[in-house]
Amino acid sequence: MDARKYLAELVGTFILVVIGSMSRVAAEAMGAPVLVVVPFGFGLGLLAAIQAAGYVSGGHFNPAVTVGALLDRRIDPMNALGYIVAQVIGAIAASGVVLLVASQAAVRLTASSYPDDKMVNAFAVEVLLTAIFVLVILTVTKRAPNHAAFAIPLTLLVIHFAGIPFSGASVNPARSLAPALVGGTLDQTIIVWIAGPLVGAILGWAVYRALEDGSTR
Repeated sequence: MDARKYLAELVGTFILVVIGSMSRVAAEAMGAPVLVVVPFGFGLGLLAAIQAAGYVSGGHFNPAVTVGALLDRRIDPMNALGYIVAQVIGAIAASGVVLLVASQAAVRLTASSYPDDKMVNAFAVEVLLTAIFVLVILTVTKRAPNHAAFAIPLTLLVIHFAGIPFSGASVNPARSLAPALVGGTLDQTIIVWIAGPLVGAILGWAVYRALEDGSTR
């Protein structure tokens, strides 16, 4: 176990979530279009996180990504657990900053959401988008690692463009759990943003393995 890697995951997740969340609050305050500001907030927030701390830990900053790496044997179970704990702590700290500089109402604004009576649809969107995200991450870090620092944030950006109206485009259990806890809105709907991305990670890894195995025949 390497404490530096856990710290890097905490710091990187904090950077991702605090920049993404504050961009959502800023969009509301300034009357800016959410579907423009927030995707760039999270996409460029991930870019900043990768540049700041990714070289230490590999730059997961997302439990779903860690699950994908675990399935692909790029990380062992004990370190995967440490990464996930660090990611959740980093995300909670980020929501805590939003609480301190704005309000609890602002934190609630950053929580993931979906249209009324569309829980199943939202779950399906989280599964699909996370699968794509994990597939891209596993592929680019293996096949073109020099491009990973930019390809991955750009993928997250476009995922937000596609998914915000349907599920909030979380694709990251830590990013959704934190504002629900700090904002006091935690309820059974959190399953959409916890289980959805984890199922998506498994699906994304399965597709990656099918493509990889096929390329080596």
